[in-house]
Amino acid sequence: MLTPLLSRLTALAACVLATLSMPAVAVADEGPKGSGNTTCDLYTCRVEVDVPGRAGGQRSGGSGAGVGSGSAGDEANGGKSTDLTNCTYKLIHPQPPAGSLDWEGHGPGDGAVYEETCKWNDSGNSIVRMVWLPESPEEEVVDPAVLAQQAVDKMTLLAPDIASPHSAGRYTVGVPMWMWVNRSATTYGPNTASASAGGVTVTAIAKVSKIEWRMGDGSTVTCTGPGTPYTGSTGMAGSPTCGHVYSTTSAGAPGGTYAVTATSTWTIDWQGGGAAGQLTEIRQSDVQVAVGEVQVVR
Repeated sequence: MLTPLLSRLTALAACVLATLSMPAVAVADEGPKGSGNTTCDLYTCRVEVDVPGRAGGQRSGGSGAGVGSGSAGDEANGGKSTDLTNCTYKLIHPQPPAGSLDWEGHGPGDGAVYEETCKWNDSGNSIVRMVWLPESPEEEVVDPAVLAQQAVDKMTLLAPDIASPHSAGRYTVGVPMWMWVNRSATTYGPNTASASAGGVTVTAIAKVSKIEWRMGDGSTVTCTGPGTPYTGSTGMAGSPTCGHVYSTTSAGAPGGTYAVTATSTWTIDWQGGGAAGQLTEIRQSDVQVAVGEVQVVR
């Protein structure tokens, strides 16, 4: 009686051992399926699933809808299965609450949780899962024009540094006034700066293209250069590049002076990232000018 019973027990044991030795998933024939532990919190459940292509048959935790979602931390493949391709990501809104398993031990504000959809092998099937990522996976779209403005902001472009006329000077009706400005990289140019982002670099070059002088007596003088400094040897001659002659005194103006403004137009040419363009910046300086007249006593 014992011999047939032992034979049956031996056969049963062999059957059990054969069953336990079989792989959980036949990768060549099946897609990933639930085959492990399930752990849940108040909001989500994490189900261990076998994901083809993971080294050593590693399992990925999953939560939410779809086949599952899980850790992006596959040690062998940087968190990505070699069989998962053409992945797209959608930011989950609203984000899971603090403590959710989807944060994978992180907290709100530390990266974000995304819905990852990947093509599995070349079968046409997709795997959808929730993943935590430290940065947005979307490729940054860089606008060269935005970088150009950032380059301009680095330049600290200033208003004209007026050398003449100056508030301490006294000027005379009928006598030519010479106007000019001091030149530097920040007040006249040229001024060059670059800005970079996402592998794109834009370089901008700025230079004052014109200065418009409002003389306070209703006159406007536009000069395309910095002006020519006056020297005593020129006598009563007018400026060859930027000048004005007052026909009335400033005695009737507020404070007895003319309010003179010099407005510079900065022209900025930029190029980079397969694009090019031009920007304009405006800066203004003011000065008070006293203009008198020469009276002849007979």
